[in-house]
Amino acid sequence: MKFNTKTIHGGQKPEKSTGAIMPPIFQTSTYAQTNPDQEFHYSRGENPTRKALENSFAAIENGTKGFAFSSGLAAIDAVLRLLKPGDEIIAGDDLYGGTYRMFTKLFQKYGLEFSFVDTDNVKNITDNITDNTKLIWLETPTNPLMKIADIAAISKAVKEINNKILIAVDNTFATPYLQQPLNLGADIVMHSATKYLGGHSDIIMGALMVNDIKLAEEIHFIQFAAGAIAGPMDSFLALRGIKTLHIRMQRHCENGKAVASFLKNHPKVGKVYYPGLEEHPNFELAKKQMKDFGGMVSFSLKEETKEAAFKFLENTKLFTLAESLGGVESLANHSATMSHASIPEEERLKIGITDSLIRLSVGIEDIEDLIKDLESALEA
Repeated sequence: MKFNTKTIHGGQKPEKSTGAIMPPIFQTSTYAQTNPDQEFHYSRGENPTRKALENSFAAIENGTKGFAFSSGLAAIDAVLRLLKPGDEIIAGDDLYGGTYRMFTKLFQKYGLEFSFVDTDNVKNITDNITDNTKLIWLETPTNPLMKIADIAAISKAVKEINNKILIAVDNTFATPYLQQPLNLGADIVMHSATKYLGGHSDIIMGALMVNDIKLAEEIHFIQFAAGAIAGPMDSFLALRGIKTLHIRMQRHCENGKAVASFLKNHPKVGKVYYPGLEEHPNFELAKKQMKDFGGMVSFSLKEETKEAAFKFLENTKLFTLAESLGGVESLANHSATMSHASIPEEERLKIGITDSLIRLSVGIEDIEDLIKDLESALEA
């Protein structure tokens, strides 16, 4: 199947007992068993609604197995539980704040070691590999500076050094509509399905997709033992969201380009971070690695103050000031005080997350209305 067909039919079959096109919401904790070996016995292990979603997850990322978790951070937590004290992880220096917080505040005290490097350059990663390196954690595009990591080049270089090192990619910003990391050599793909996969700002969910069967068995055991599963109602909503992922992403991309182009020409805007702009340092890589450039746009103001950023954010009408991203509605975020508040100021400033940096999740509204809203807020 082509991708647009996979979002609707991938891994899906009509429900056996009734022929329902959409999987019913199996709101049950347990199942009557005719024998101890049947597939469903307790919903922490398996639930038919969640299984339908996990089949869809696997299909859209070209994986063999998908997993639905209670949140994106729960999915990341499961990946880190594959490791043991003394293992080392190399991660990007521009990460979602919650990922950074989990790495440094939770797992570091259990003996995992983390190195944060600029993943724009493959050598920054390979130079930091030691005998204890077990995981490379990538975001691409990154949150919020929209840097692009070369998944294929990194995977190839790392595997040549040690083919047992796992490559994990947070694919939340791009979605499988734009790039499929498993096809590029990654071992694990992670999504905050709260965002574009769900698409309607009504669920909290995480996803993992893998190809290797042994790795899938290890993740399933961790999920079952630790218990951070997605519930049946949320699974139903996520599955419904995925069925329109392709058409939503097409409009997100169209609007994202238009917003980035408008901002780069506005006299009050300092810098625009969008991989679809030719002046973006990773433009050629993004063009090669991604089908399009997405709906996430970050920018800084020429007046480099928190007050200037707050004034802009208080004057938007369609861009709602809110946490999260990837819904049909446009959202605005002040990274320094919201999504990346858990990163120390010194570290934030070092990588470019300044006080005036604003991250936009460009929705699927009429682009003329969105441009007018931005223009009005910038001129206020």
